[in-house]
Amino acid sequence: MKLKKTHVISGVVFAALLGVFIAQSMVSEPMATYTDLPYGYELSYPKQMKVDRSWPGVRTRLCDETTQIDVYYDNFNGTVSDAATYIGYGNRFIENTKDHRVTMNETKTVGGLSVHLLKWERDKLKHVENDKPYYASAEIVKNDKEVYTIAIKSARPITNDEKIVNSFRVIPPQGDKPELGTVTKKAPLKTNLETAEEYRKLFMTDGLKWGIYERSAPGKMNLLHALEQKLDYKFDLLILYKSLSTGFPADDLKNAYDDNRLVQLTLQTMRFGEQNPSVMYDILNGKYDEFFTKYAQDIKAFGHPLLFRLNNEMNGDWVPYSAYHNSKDPELYTEVWKYIYRTFQSQGVDNVLWVWNPNHSSKPEFQWNHPLLYYPGDDYVDVVGLTAYNTGTYYPGEQWSTFDELYAPLYAQYSKWFEQPLMITEFASSSVGGDKVQWVDHMFRDIKKYPKLKAAIWWSHTDFDPDDRPARKYKLDETPEVVERFRQHLQEYK
Repeated sequence: MKLKKTHVISGVVFAALLGVFIAQSMVSEPMATYTDLPYGYELSYPKQMKVDRSWPGVRTRLCDETTQIDVYYDNFNGTVSDAATYIGYGNRFIENTKDHRVTMNETKTVGGLSVHLLKWERDKLKHVENDKPYYASAEIVKNDKEVYTIAIKSARPITNDEKIVNSFRVIPPQGDKPELGTVTKKAPLKTNLETAEEYRKLFMTDGLKWGIYERSAPGKMNLLHALEQKLDYKFDLLILYKSLSTGFPADDLKNAYDDNRLVQLTLQTMRFGEQNPSVMYDILNGKYDEFFTKYAQDIKAFGHPLLFRLNNEMNGDWVPYSAYHNSKDPELYTEVWKYIYRTFQSQGVDNVLWVWNPNHSSKPEFQWNHPLLYYPGDDYVDVVGLTAYNTGTYYPGEQWSTFDELYAPLYAQYSKWFEQPLMITEFASSSVGGDKVQWVDHMFRDIKKYPKLKAAIWWSHTDFDPDDRPARKYKLDETPEVVERFRQHLQEYK
């Protein structure tokens, strides 16, 4: 009995000594200093970490095998009212206490600057290799319009976050801020011959192909056919939206194929009509394994080409797969994308072209929500989609925008960033706040200035306000005048 007791005491002493050793190691952890002259700051970080500046102007990453530290600089310029709004708005995800366990949430002064410190953790995820479920972030307020954000995530509990934050200091900026060049390379297609030929005809030839979202098609084609008769034009592309609430739309896709249409099948990982705060975590924990395996099998059985657009507009807070809802961590989005891609590959799917598609306007418009942070990688994306709407002026703060005002800056960015083909996956103009007929005229004139755009799909429907009143009137056949103007211009594309 005494031997056992002595053994227990020795274990306790050993544990205590080990704790002291670890604490001393943490204190004496070798540190290096990173200086960013264009953005005007410096901070200390663990010396063994590598510095990753591959996306200048978006973030700086310091990382090793277990931990990564991302540093962002935001200058709001009217996107939000002030730094306090940035902090409050950007951290609303912690209201989801089921998935996020907050261990620190406080504001203090560091080096004369106000700093908001937040620490939280979540469950480890089954489908994420080397998952990092421990987080810390610090919003360091330079002034009401300028904020630095340090975002840390790790495979183990974070103990040096305050040390890193306390080392941060603002210095006078020097030099021009860096610009981001090409960030992708077009990878070879992994498709069957029929799909490769569809890709060639759509994206590797001159000219622009047109498509339409008509709500009843391709399930029922009579309304679409009637509209096309008025237009004297047949659309090549259709949009079909599906979610986790529905299975694979085999009958709809057969209707489209029999009518010689290519469908942009848009799968959004949400359940329509429900709140979905846990959906990304649930997917990565295996809850939907059976769903995605069956979906892949059904796509394989369909056999014909599809544009497969997964989780579009992910940089918008209106979808549950945005980082806004998920730990401010866009990599959870890319992990879901890769998981679904791998599932499709495991089932032999070779008839889809993967379409990656942010919205032109990020909401929140913060650097940690930059669209490029959601890019899953060259091997997972075949086509890059652009989406920008002239929303009209129904809601306060919205403005009437021409096609050129929307797409000139977007096209300039995307044609520089991406080697993959570009298409407008959905767009339209409202009639509230301006002349829709004139907008259509100018659109057909100006779209010719963007030769890398290979397809454009008009979203012919209406957005309704919370009282079910028409808010954004996007329908192509809203008036005979709009129909006639489309008819005239589309003749050029026959």
